[in-house]
Amino acid sequence: TPNIDRLAEEGVTLTQHIAASPLCTPSRAAFLTGRYPIRSGMAAFSRVGVFLFSASSGGLPSEEITFSKLLKQRGYATALIGKWHLGMNCESSNDFCHHPLSHGFDYFYGLTVTNFRDCKPGQGSVFLKGVQKSLVILIQIIGITLVSLAIVQYIGLLKVSFQALAYCLLITAISLAVLIFFFYHFRHLNCFLMRDHQIIQQPLSYENLTQRLTKEAVQFIGRNTDAPFLLVLSYLHVHTALYASKNFRGKSKHGLYGDAVEEMDWSVGQILNVLEKYNLSNKTLVYFTSDQGAHVEEISSSGEVHGGYNGVYKGGKSMNWEGGIRVPGLLRLPGVIQAGAYIDEPTSNMDIFPTIVKLAKAQLPSDRIIDGHDLMPLLQGKVTRSKHEFLFHYCNAYLNAVRWHPGNSESVWKVFFFTPNFSPEDSNGCYDSHVCFCHGGFITQHDPPLLFDLSRDPEEKVPLTPETESRFYEILRVINLAVDNHTRSLHAVPDQLSWDNLLWKPWLQPCCSSFFQSCYCDYDSEGSLPEVLSG
Repeated sequence: TPNIDRLAEEGVTLTQHIAASPLCTPSRAAFLTGRYPIRSGMAAFSRVGVFLFSASSGGLPSEEITFSKLLKQRGYATALIGKWHLGMNCESSNDFCHHPLSHGFDYFYGLTVTNFRDCKPGQGSVFLKGVQKSLVILIQIIGITLVSLAIVQYIGLLKVSFQALAYCLLITAISLAVLIFFFYHFRHLNCFLMRDHQIIQQPLSYENLTQRLTKEAVQFIGRNTDAPFLLVLSYLHVHTALYASKNFRGKSKHGLYGDAVEEMDWSVGQILNVLEKYNLSNKTLVYFTSDQGAHVEEISSSGEVHGGYNGVYKGGKSMNWEGGIRVPGLLRLPGVIQAGAYIDEPTSNMDIFPTIVKLAKAQLPSDRIIDGHDLMPLLQGKVTRSKHEFLFHYCNAYLNAVRWHPGNSESVWKVFFFTPNFSPEDSNGCYDSHVCFCHGGFITQHDPPLLFDLSRDPEEKVPLTPETESRFYEILRVINLAVDNHTRSLHAVPDQLSWDNLLWKPWLQPCCSSFFQSCYCDYDSEGSLPEVLSG
């Protein structure tokens, strides 16, 4: 990855950069708003913590202030290219209440949901894997109920009118037909490409997709060389379904995952090159990160690892072990940020909000709590300590763990109030359910909480005890006080990830043609794509 390495060499590497959530949707909400997702209702109390359908009614509330809104007010041209995953519509299929253009972006080219295996033919179905057990149980219950009613009717124990039975059968048949229709057309209904408010490709084609995203990004920069701009380029790489164009396919010794990483690195290089071309490098802050750790349970049917690797760190996506939340953090601004520096202080993706708002000379909102802190003093070497004494790690809407970095110590204490139950038990993830969940029988509560010192045990291998850490109970006391203060700062807000907001609603379904035409169209003209030179 020469281009990503170049970013690190010419900028700062944050070695303890933490995503505000180990899942896409809440992490992205935190990144854009500088606030814990629990504050905006973007943290789920149910099992599902992300949006799965384009026709869900939940999303980032219009009351939330994104850094794109504030920079747009300052005269910046703003664009989001790639993945959004923060909702689209509220009450109709074209109200666009949660759309990127309603959150401060002038231009959008990308996906409103996310990249699923279900979106790419031949890659299987993560969605079906997650619901098939529940679906089978539901069908069995309905079947047993109907058969039982028929039997008791036949033997005379209960009088059930044939009309009522017929209605039950009709409702069941219609429900099953809707489910079958939805699963059969999942790709067409949920995997599509938009330009602004218009669907331009339904279903999404992966052919040269990264080149198309890169071309859009390069053209946006080219249109705004004489004006301030904000570009959020949100790659689909390396989320599954994995893909790579023919110029990169089969080139990496690490299989398709490596091919995808190398293609993403090529794209990063294209962005850096166009900044140089227009003499913008020295006045453009570049930030590279991920919204979560690698998805360790993502393994192809042939046994190839598709979810990535978290190095020494435990766990991955959907977990608050370090493997789920410790993400890349590279920032470059030549002449302003020290080059080649490594900073091991705790930082958060929420810090980007106040950092770029202050760089743009915009005003931070005064009517709400902003949990992020301006990174510039740390990046410039003016201070050596992070302003984050505490970081709170949520598993959906449940406070899962807390990190404490005392001002007078090099230690980074981390406590877990509960941990996910790995399946199989001796593994590093929840392979039976594809992701780990946050409550009920999926977790183990800890009283007293598990305690680690990440400065000595970054792999979270050996929990400390009162016998091995003399300050054990004092550390827990301080952290519990911090939790109390944090909890008091929270206010009730509508749950954007409630079952009502998550479920597919046919009247919200965006479709570029009609249901009878299977929602098919392809208006995305590739034209000339950037030249690809892969070694």
